[in-house]
Amino acid sequence: MPKLRRKSKASSDTHILEKFLQTYEKHCTGTQSCISTTIKQGLKKCIANEMLITKFVLANVETSLRNLKPVSLTPLLKTIRDERYQLGKELCLWGIQLLPQDIANLAILLELDGRTIYPFSKLEIIHTELDLWSMERLGMALPYSNLNSLVLDYSRCGDNGVKKLISGLEGNTKLLTLSLCYCDLGPESGSTLGTIVAQTAICNLYINGNNLQCVGATKLLKPITDYAESLGQKRRENALVYSNDTTHQIAAVANKDAGIHSKVGSLNVTSKADMFTTLENTKKKKRKGFKKKSKQPDPGPWLAKLHLADNAIDKRLNQIEKSIMECIQLLSCLIKNSEHLVEIDINGNAIGEQCAVKILEALRDRKKEEMPGLKIKVTPQITSETFREIFRSCSKLSPTKKRKKKKTKRL
Repeated sequence: MPKLRRKSKASSDTHILEKFLQTYEKHCTGTQSCISTTIKQGLKKCIANEMLITKFVLANVETSLRNLKPVSLTPLLKTIRDERYQLGKELCLWGIQLLPQDIANLAILLELDGRTIYPFSKLEIIHTELDLWSMERLGMALPYSNLNSLVLDYSRCGDNGVKKLISGLEGNTKLLTLSLCYCDLGPESGSTLGTIVAQTAICNLYINGNNLQCVGATKLLKPITDYAESLGQKRRENALVYSNDTTHQIAAVANKDAGIHSKVGSLNVTSKADMFTTLENTKKKKRKGFKKKSKQPDPGPWLAKLHLADNAIDKRLNQIEKSIMECIQLLSCLIKNSEHLVEIDINGNAIGEQCAVKILEALRDRKKEEMPGLKIKVTPQITSETFREIFRSCSKLSPTKKRKKKKTKRL
């Protein structure tokens, strides 16, 4: 008997996606909703390239057919369930009208319950108004989901909406990125976000285009800065102890070379034993490191990326000079002490020359202590000299990228 030919992986993947597209079109027809061109194009592109789709982008487009409703989320969720498609990683909803029932179905899909698990790691809902109930339902689903990134830009949820969302985030160790740009957040959200950053693993916070003002930004920065300052102080103390120990060791070696009698044999044996122990420990660590998976960031009041652009951190709205200086003082302290911090954006805030100089001094202190590079954006509404110096202080951020470009040119 001739051996049966096994289907290639590429043809199998193509068949899965073709069936997925057929089911999606069927559900769109059944719900009298418009087929999303972004979903259809994404699927066809993956079919042509013989690869499985991992990112779903559901965007609303105007249609000339008046008898059809706008693009709906329901057909896509039904298709994912019917086809038991578990390879989706990103779900992006752009300008889609979401009803409470849609949010409920989405939350159920995200929660890692039931026989079939759909481990989406990123959820992006942009230009869609979300009411308090929707924010609360999403917040309830977060602890049971696999999400590490949540983007809710232009949702207009307000301070109360953020409180509802964050009620389900306490102690969360999975969510790393939270974006709430242009969500009508006021000063009240500063303390709310500061508390949740301190209690969870969130390390990337994007809140551009809100109205936190100096008061809200100060409340947000306070726990993060206090934590960074305590770590910075410990780091400097340890460095001082290490330098003192090194000085004593050098002095001991100098005395030994000068001819002072000591138990040379025992010292050599001890040093060799110590060296052997160190090597063994290093080998064990390497072996353990090979087996261990990448560790998730520990919850704590620290951030790697903080975007606060266009948040009225200036003299507008009757804000006094003292409030601005207090806010910038905290930010400067964070820049000076935090080794976690890699990116800050405070563009669009007219902080003034004096505050800009404070930030420049913090950047210089950071450079002196040989801390990791920091990318920072500030308002150009300061003197050209200060702006240029700030730019220079954080210009050496991606030398590897520049080198790669040079290499490609040579080749």
